[in-house]
Amino acid sequence: MSDFFDNYFDLINNKNRIVKHEDLELISKIIEKVNGNGGQVIIVGNGGSAAIASHAAIDFTKAANIPATTFNESSFLTCFANDYGYEHWVEKALEFHARKNDMVILISSSGESRNIINGAKKAKEMKLPLITLSGFSEKNELKEMGDVNLWIDSTQYNIVEIVHQTWILSIVDFLIEKNN
Repeated sequence: MSDFFDNYFDLINNKNRIVKHEDLELISKIIEKVNGNGGQVIIVGNGGSAAIASHAAIDFTKAANIPATTFNESSFLTCFANDYGYEHWVEKALEFHARKNDMVILISSSGESRNIINGAKKAKEMKLPLITLSGFSEKNELKEMGDVNLWIDSTQYNIVEIVHQTWILSIVDFLIEKNN
């Protein structure tokens, strides 16, 4: 059984290393520019990706001193899903809450979540910088939509989510280190 864990952690380590450091640095520069212009980082996902969004928003705000938010409050989410349809709640949330100096980070393990895709379309329509994190098929719809697109070659939800969390939190820690 110990082989399972050795193989599992090796897989995660190998998947983490595929990200281009230039992409992480570019995302960091976009975040710094948004912050310098008085904007905030809006991070959205579903399920495990929503948990990643919450964790990242807290760390950007508290640890890196960069305002960040997510739309994970249950009353807000269920109201918007009820009134506009689940596939449209993200775009409507951006319409109501995003401002011209903000940026958007959208996370979808499959890259095919309709509410996240529609949110990406709205972010582009609003001319907001857009970062995407996805996995599964390399040809997923979300992967083609962002200014920077981080993709993990895996169809295992936990692997995709662990790597997404590592990548986004590495940006938080990079910005903390850079600004100290």
